[in-house]
Amino acid sequence: MAEPPMSCDCLVSLPPGSLDDQVIFGKNSDRPRDEVQEVAYHPAACHPPGSMLECTYIQIPQVEQTHAVVLSKPAWMWGAEMGANDQGVCIGNEAVWTREEVAPGEALLGMDLVRLGLERGDSAWAALTVITGLLEQHGQGGPCREDPEPFSYHNTFLLVDRNEAWVLETAGRLWVAQKISEGVKNISNQLTIGAEISVEHPELRSVAQAQGWWDGEGEFSFSQVFSPENPPARMELAKQRYNGGTALLQEHDGSMTAEVMMSILRDKPSGICMDSGGFCTTGSMVSILPRDSSLPCIHFFTATPDPSRSIFKPFIFSDCSIPVLRVVSPQFGADDPVRKQPRFQSQVDRRHDLYKAHQMALNTMETNPDEGLAAYEILRDLESQCLSEISAMLSGEIPGDELGNLFFDCVDTEIKFYQ
Repeated sequence: MAEPPMSCDCLVSLPPGSLDDQVIFGKNSDRPRDEVQEVAYHPAACHPPGSMLECTYIQIPQVEQTHAVVLSKPAWMWGAEMGANDQGVCIGNEAVWTREEVAPGEALLGMDLVRLGLERGDSAWAALTVITGLLEQHGQGGPCREDPEPFSYHNTFLLVDRNEAWVLETAGRLWVAQKISEGVKNISNQLTIGAEISVEHPELRSVAQAQGWWDGEGEFSFSQVFSPENPPARMELAKQRYNGGTALLQEHDGSMTAEVMMSILRDKPSGICMDSGGFCTTGSMVSILPRDSSLPCIHFFTATPDPSRSIFKPFIFSDCSIPVLRVVSPQFGADDPVRKQPRFQSQVDRRHDLYKAHQMALNTMETNPDEGLAAYEILRDLESQCLSEISAMLSGEIPGDELGNLFFDCVDTEIKFYQ
């Protein structure tokens, strides 16, 4: 069987790492090559007391109010690889393996925790406390891909808002977190928090001592104590991407913009733009979170694989935000293979309209490179035009209410262009 395809990169720049007074967030989601990623918008909602919430595999109690969210998510699951809420919070997750065994059975996926953090947290710190609380109550686990062959992992998270970022790293129900107040930071399928722990699970060190992983003396380094003695090959390969991401961030430290973040996510030599064997970058996201809370946050999504051959389209939360159905996958209800027992015994076509149109364009790029490249350059010009309009809006040159339907317009234009 091929090496399970789980490898992602999350990156953030906070002033003074950013060129302007903005926090810039980015993530590439690297997943099975044929897995479809959709971009789904869900409005803020009130829920009856005592109601239950159906996540990917398990039910948990619902809260009375949830924030509006926009999510880039594998179409088969409830949770998300990355996303944002209307409070200016962004979250992305990464797969990791630790000395703590992955518990058998179904629980909350790391992707469920991303969505739950966004729906329930009005800041990066609040989302972190949501996730750690749910970890304590329900645990993490369950199949992480649409395949009958079991494959599960633990998770790390990058949680970002207008003011700060948090790295949250987990091992089962245990966790540590590090606050990032300035500069640049990335995470990539490995434990990165050493002794610089801002907050931790109350039983973290006692469990490490009881297991014989730490002698209780001297400095406690989470990454040294909890990293597996024989890490999977994919974790070793992630070191190269982590180092590459760090180098690219440091190269642009002090000059980071959304456009630069997009270029990093498109970087193939570092491996951040993944295209290898059975897996590739299936979705990408970049967000601008202005420190000035009177300005809107802007969230760019590709909704298609391979950012080096896709364009980023901007989403802005507004009173008139609606789901853009052409980037939402078909629904299969009770007949969905993820809902039936045993799970994943068959496949369904989850491609949305933009995904199908983009597939045809990729075929053109491969069979007629000159024509494909010319077409892609036109689309990149469209992306640049959007970035210019966003920049003008954030500097007060044009009113923001004119850009509320920009995501819909860009998706529509891209599909028409492919046709």
